[in-house]
Order: sequence, then C-alpha cells, then structure tokens
Amino acid sequence: MQLFHYHLVTSQLRDVEARYLGKLGFHLVARYGRVGDDHVAVEPGISWEKLDRDGFKLRLSELERGAVNVVVQPGHWRVPRVDHLGVALDEDEFHDVLERASQWNLRVQEHGGRRTFIATNAGYRLEVHPPRDWIDDLLAAERELRLVELQLRADEPETKSGALADILGVELAENSVRIGTAAVTFVAGGPEGRPELYGERFG
Repeated sequence: MQLFHYHLVTSQLRDVEARYLGKLGFHLVARYGRVGDDHVAVEPGISWEKLDRDGFKLRLSELERGAVNVVVQPGHWRVPRVDHLGVALDEDEFHDVLERASQWNLRVQEHGGRRTFIATNAGYRLEVHPPRDWIDDLLAAERELRLVELQLRADEPETKSGALADILGVELAENSVRIGTAAVTFVAGGPEGRPELYGERFG
C-alpha cells in the first residue's frame, strides 16, 4: 500500500503549478483541456502565452517527480483543496477496500476500467488502484523523491482521518494515517468539505 498521488483544486492554478515546477523541482507531464470542441493534451515546452492565444481552456495540469504525482485543477479556492488521494494497493488490499466500501454503502465509481474512486463521505475521495505497470514504474523512482507526509487542514480532522483509516484498514494515530511510507495528517482549523493543503514533506 502506497500513497502516490493527490489531486488539488485551486483558483491560483498557474501559481501552484509554478511552485511545483520551480521550487519543488517537479516536471510537467502535460496540460489537459480543450481548444474549441477538441480535447487536447499539451506537452511540456509550450508557454501559457501561446496556449492563451490558441484559446486553450485548461481542465487540469499533471506534475510528477520521483514517486509523487500531483494533479492541479482550476476551482474556486485560493488555497488548494484536496479532491482525492491516490493509493496503490496489492490485489488483496484492493478487494478488501472495495468490500469495505460496499458494506458501508459508500459510492464507488469506475472510470473506463482504469480508475476507481471511493467517496469517503468526509469531503474528499479516494482513488484506489490494484497493481499496474505504470504505478510500479512510478514507485520505482522513489529514490529520487517520495512523499513522507501530506498535511491537510480540515474542520473535523478526527472524522476525516478516521474515514481514511477505516476504508484502507490501517491504524489511526492522533489524526495521522500511515499509508506505506507516507503519512496523511489532518490538522484542525480548516474549511468544511474538501480539506486544504497545509504542508508537504518529501524525502
């Protein structure tokens, strides 16, 4: 079990993207969106100025470094909020998680057989994956960079951390959930609904 991905929503997308690219040394995988009625994926090396001239409407920006994948999506909040966390599981863990979600009547959505989302009923979702070659390749790069801790500010840290621990079937300690080599820690003072990104530690 390993946390490898988180999906952020913010009104300051270009600034947040620039922070990951500049300060944190991530690379741009692609920007996804539309030009007119056409869905397009724009590879690195094309400036925002050119995209603006082309009438590109961004849907999301994907960034990566080492064993960490971050997606940033336009939204209402200046401080980025977390839409979902992405967790890689082995086959048994994957089936156990889906079984718990079914028993608790949590909403499960599958997208094209590639992505499975579980509603936590705590303001954010989980994206869970059984073994996949592309995730194995990503996690193999953890020597370059791996996520050590993700800190999220929430209105009810006990509820939000408890939901994550329960669904994944792992232990909870002081509103912190260990997912493989990473910890997701919920701290008080955040908004209702989706938790805010409060801090990241990489190793």
